[in-house]
Amino acid sequence: MATKKKKTPASGTSPTSVTAQPSGLPVFAQPEPTGDPGKFRTPHASDTAAYNILDKEAKTLQPLPFPTARGGVEPVLKLEDVFGAQEGPGLVQAVKQRKQMVFHALGDTGNTRSTKPQNAVTDKLITDFQETNQADIPVFLYHLGDVVYSFGEAAYYYDQFYEPYRDYPRPIVAIPGNHDGMVAPGVTTPTLQAFVDNFCATDFQTAPDAGGLDRTTMIQPGVYFTLDTPLARIFGLYSNRLEDPGVISSQGGTVKALNDDQLNFLKAGLQRVADDKFAGAVIIAVHHPPYTNGLHGGSPLMLKDIDAACKKTGVWPHAVLSGHAHSYQRYTRNINKMQIPFVICGNGGHGLTPLVKAGQPALRVPLRLQLDANVTFESYDDQDYGYLRVVVTTQQLRIEYHPAPDGAAAKTPDDAVTVDLATRTLVQFNAAKT
Repeated sequence: MATKKKKTPASGTSPTSVTAQPSGLPVFAQPEPTGDPGKFRTPHASDTAAYNILDKEAKTLQPLPFPTARGGVEPVLKLEDVFGAQEGPGLVQAVKQRKQMVFHALGDTGNTRSTKPQNAVTDKLITDFQETNQADIPVFLYHLGDVVYSFGEAAYYYDQFYEPYRDYPRPIVAIPGNHDGMVAPGVTTPTLQAFVDNFCATDFQTAPDAGGLDRTTMIQPGVYFTLDTPLARIFGLYSNRLEDPGVISSQGGTVKALNDDQLNFLKAGLQRVADDKFAGAVIIAVHHPPYTNGLHGGSPLMLKDIDAACKKTGVWPHAVLSGHAHSYQRYTRNINKMQIPFVICGNGGHGLTPLVKAGQPALRVPLRLQLDANVTFESYDDQDYGYLRVVVTTQQLRIEYHPAPDGAAAKTPDDAVTVDLATRTLVQFNAAKT
């Protein structure tokens, strides 16, 4: 049962931020904490008829073109701009001085049946702001896609996004998932319209979809973009609307509906990492996971695109974060003497999907993948909702998994992995001294 939320405290050559400086100021949370509502304001109609049509079209369904992002080849959103002119510069300076940045990440959050799962996650998220060490307080939340089910409709943004995060006191940035880009049969609304309205505005605005709540729209330059922070650069990709696989490019001209803007974006962003000699964490965020177990399949051709950009620039990610599979899963990829974690956190509130069918024995990990012996399936949780707490220092990247049922009193992650930024290998975390 959700508990009442407590009040929380609130280099080199670089492209110009495409947001410039918005004239308004952002608002993140309500002025006073509130209890969970217990029911939806707008009851969610059944999507069975729509899915029946889509299931028949599954073999012929194609990716849809996506809106071109603002800001040229590499659209960039700077962390200071996310916080606005008053708070942004000071916050970024504090991150630099502390030499540590913490942020949350999760995906697949919107629930169509009950408010309880998502509110259980957000209630626990908010307890992470109750810290004595300022460096341990999260700076933002990175949503890994599928904000609103089942078709990203504006009508459900209040119940599935604004209401559950009404007391979350920091910015929320996002990449779209397939459900954010899907359009229900017979509906003429353009793909991604509500996502763009709420996350890709040109200024901080009170969103009509917020239903009277105070959180303002986010000012991302598009559905793919670089989030520039002092200690990490996060390259967010949109993997389109298909259930499987994820698609980010024309794949050599075979996907007629798509261009190669995202592939060019990723190459440009990784090249800037090399040109700047950026020593921080390099993270790729994409909704569809390259590797996965369970009902969903992986996205090998999408991974081939990502690998091509990495090989071209000589820059590889320290980690890849995804959603889509409604569970927590962690993999280690061994490549070129590097160990790269691929982490799925798609259990943010929508619904849980077991990795095996009822009656079958549970998977025992670690487990080498049959399709790629260089990849090890390390850990998973298909029983609980939860989120990632990501810690970036000047030397390491640590990704923690926290299940919601652990409750407010638990600060110990159920799983964690740490990457050395210099060697891109897995190491023990350099914990703070007590």
